[in-house]
Amino acid sequence: MAIQLSTTVRNARLDAVETAIGTSPQLRLYTGAVPASCATAASGTLLATITLPSDWLSAASNGSKAMAGTWSGTGAAAGTAGYYRIYDSTGTTCHLQGTVTATGGGGDMILDNTSIASSQAVSVSSYSLTDANA
Repeated sequence: MAIQLSTTVRNARLDAVETAIGTSPQLRLYTGAVPASCATAASGTLLATITLPSDWLSAASNGSKAMAGTWSGTGAAAGTAGYYRIYDSTGTTCHLQGTVTATGGGGDMILDNTSIASSQAVSVSSYSLTDANA
């Protein structure tokens, strides 16, 4: 039998993720496939770096946390976004990573457009974290 957690415990774990990463983290969008882990060096071309709002995720509810505020920035290079990484505010430690797709694509993070050009506006349309073990 799989371990099951209460919604209270799942919410606490998700809120701890945001606390550990801290306020105003950096979101980086890259071309290519997601590296093996956050400890693995980033690969592909860095397309955009977005400083997220101070309070960047909503309070956890029902085992899930959604993006809070506006997540937007400007393209620094041209390419097709394939994955994202979220770093602490200093940009030195990767804490989260996952796939990127356009609306309807089913990625971990949804962008308004995955085809990014230099100086183009880039916006995250949807992002959430869901804790397992329900």
